[in-house]
Amino acid sequence: MPDLLFARANGELLDFPGLKMAGRMGDSFVKPARKELIPLPEGASLTALPGRVPVGVDKKTGAFIKLTHNPYRRGKEKVWAVGALLPQGFTRTLIPAFGTSGEQKNLPLLGYTGVGIYQGRLMVAAIQTDEHEPWHPKHYNTRDLAARIRRRQQKFPHNRLLQQLATCSLEYGCFTAQNIFYGRWEGGLPVSPQCNAACIGCISSQPSECCPSPQRRLDFVPSVSEIEEIGADHLKKGKNAIISFGQGCEGEPSLQGGLIAESIKRIRTRTDCGTININTNAGDHGNIKKIISAGLDSMRVSLISPTPEVYDAYHRPGDYGLEQVRSSLIAAADAGVYTSLNLLTFPGFTDDAEEVASLISLIKATGVKKVQFRNLNIDPDQFMALLPAKKYQPMGIPRMIEHLRKEIPHLAIGNFSRSVAR
Repeated sequence: MPDLLFARANGELLDFPGLKMAGRMGDSFVKPARKELIPLPEGASLTALPGRVPVGVDKKTGAFIKLTHNPYRRGKEKVWAVGALLPQGFTRTLIPAFGTSGEQKNLPLLGYTGVGIYQGRLMVAAIQTDEHEPWHPKHYNTRDLAARIRRRQQKFPHNRLLQQLATCSLEYGCFTAQNIFYGRWEGGLPVSPQCNAACIGCISSQPSECCPSPQRRLDFVPSVSEIEEIGADHLKKGKNAIISFGQGCEGEPSLQGGLIAESIKRIRTRTDCGTININTNAGDHGNIKKIISAGLDSMRVSLISPTPEVYDAYHRPGDYGLEQVRSSLIAAADAGVYTSLNLLTFPGFTDDAEEVASLISLIKATGVKKVQFRNLNIDPDQFMALLPAKKYQPMGIPRMIEHLRKEIPHLAIGNFSRSVAR
C-alpha cells in the first residue's frame, strides 16, 4: 500500500512510511483498494491543501491517524495534505483524506484526488474512463500557439468573440478555446454573460467571500456574424470538429436561445460538416426547444444529482427545476439530438445506492445516450455541508459504472464529447 504524502508550507512534498495512504468517500476515511490505485497519469499535477491536516493509516493498528507536524523536524512545523488533479479521461474514486483545525477558508475550486507514493512512484485513487490522448496537455499551450492566434485574428480582425477566445487560451489555458486556433476537435463558442443558476462550484462567478473563480466571465453578447464566421470556419476545416456553446467563461448559453438558433441556421447554410453541441443546464425549456429546432446535433446537460433537494442546493436554479431539465432532455431525444449528462462526480455521494437508482430512472425516462463523468471541482467539506443529513451507502465509483452498464447496456460511459453522425 502506498505511503502517506504530505506538503511542507514551502511546497516541498515528502513521504512518511510510518503512515499508509488513506482516502475519503463523503465524510468517511477509507483504506484504498489496490485495484483502484493507478500510477499518476501523464498530465496530472499535485497540489497542497492549505490548512488541511493529512490523515494516514497506522500500518500496525489500521487506525486513521492525523499527521499534524513534520515528522522529520524536531520543531512543531505544520504540514498540509496533498491532492492530485487528474487530466481528462480519468475519474477519481477517492478524495484525499484530511482533517481540519479551527476556521478554514474554502479550498480553491479543484477536483482533489487521493494520492500516495509506492516504491518511489506516485499512485492515485482513480480509474481510466475514457481515452486520454485528445486532451493530453502535450497537445496544448504549444510554442506556436501565440502565432496561431495572431494569424486567426488577422483573418477576423474585428471579431470580439475571437478576442475572448484568445484571452481564454493564453490567460486561462482553456483547451476548448485553444482548439479553435489549432483547427481541430471541440472548439468553444461562449455567448452568454448571464446565468439562470448560481452553482456552488461555478468557475466563472463566485461571491467575494468565497473562493476566487479561476476565470472571468464573458462581459458581452457576440453577434450572429461573429459566431457564424468562427463556427463555420472551424466546422469546415477542423479535424473531428465540434463547436460547443456553453463554456467555463460564460453563464448559461440557452439564455441566448434566439442568437444561438439563428447562428446555427446561418452556419448550416455554409457547411454541413461537423457537430454543433451545447453544454447547458437545460432549465430554459422554451429556448432549448428553439435551439433544437434550428438544427442542434448534441446536447450535454450538467447535473449534480437527480434528487431535487440536492439539485437545488448545488445548482441554485433561479426560475426552473429538475422537471424543466427532464422536459428538455426528452425534447432533444425526440428530435434525434444526441444527449449526454455531464455528471458532476463526488465519491461517497454520486455512488450512493439511492442516487444511482434515481440516476438510472432519469436516464431511462429521458433517453440519455451517454454519461460523462466529471470530477466535481469544490472543497470537499463545502460540498458535504450542502447535502441532506442521512446515512449514505456508497458502492464505489468503479462498481457504480459496472452497475450502469449492466442496467443500461446501450449507455456510453466517458469523460468528454465526441462528434456525432448527422
